[in-house]
Amino acid sequence: MNVKPLADRVLVQPAAAEEKTIGGIIIPDSAKEKPLRGTVIAVGKGTKDEEMVLKPGDMVLFGKYAGTELELDGQMYLIMKQSDIFATL
Repeated sequence: MNVKPLADRVLVQPAAAEEKTIGGIIIPDSAKEKPLRGTVIAVGKGTKDEEMVLKPGDMVLFGKYAGTELELDGQMYLIMKQSDIFATL
């Protein structure tokens, strides 16, 4: 993959959405909860005001509507600012 985030941006691979059934009914993909955690794949260099504290491989928690979806090689990723990430696991 040749994606290199710029400045304080982070590329995150979201964790897979959990499969749930209710009384034998399978919930369709469109109704599943968006994952709120993922793995950092790549990071930018940071800015002069905000140093990059994340590194590839970190497990992170982020907001429900954080980031912009990006599809590469059939995989879904999110690209977001480091400040959109709440915590590391």
